Amino acid sequence: MTPADVDDRIRTLVEPFNKKGVAIEDSTTFAGDLEFDSLTVMDFVAEIEDEFDVIISMNQQAEIENWGQLVAAVHKMQDS
Repeated sequence: MTPADVDDRIRTLVEPFNKKGVAIEDSTTFAGDLEFDSLTVMDFVAEIEDEFDVIISMNQQAEIENWGQLVAAVHKMQDS
């Protein structure tokens, strides 16, 4: 799966969480731009984990601040 494929699948998953219809860019932040609170982050991460059959640790979550980092991290886990 290419990074673009991962990006497309995650974009589909984020739609119900993107209540304000924010345009997603690589630099889009979850806390600032999308205004995700901690519960929303946990729900969104659970959706990603289910979709890609991966586990995103709390340490990884803390390091992922924007969309591009999320796509890169999930893509890397897919290759593992």
